[in-house]
Amino acid sequence: MISITEFQKVGVGLAGFGVFFLLFGVMLYFDSVLLAFGNILFLAGIAVIIGLRRTFSFFFQRPRLRGTSFFLGGILIVLLRWPILGMALETYGFFALFRGFFPVVFGFLGTLGNIPFLNMLFQKIGESSPNMV
Repeated sequence: MISITEFQKVGVGLAGFGVFFLLFGVMLYFDSVLLAFGNILFLAGIAVIIGLRRTFSFFFQRPRLRGTSFFLGGILIVLLRWPILGMALETYGFFALFRGFFPVVFGFLGTLGNIPFLNMLFQKIGESSPNMV
């Protein structure tokens, strides 16, 4: 089992509240204040969980610069009160940044449940996705 420190538990809480505010902001017709608050909390939580140096090195690696620019640019656009355009840019940046993790997530979800159709679907998605890191 992986042990996490108390400081990392605070980071998980920050990231969780960030996701909550992002979802709540989308549910309330793209409320820009909630979306901005959610973005700030989510990024702060990620930085607390894995550390500032590793967060910086993850986001600013050469192959991930396009995704990082769209993701951070989307956050900036949301902060400037253009929530729909900002969230569209953030979504593209999120998928560009984390596309290497999706096969692992889908493979894990396939082993998680005992539902035959979903198990087969998640395993196929996990196997067919290219492993780009």
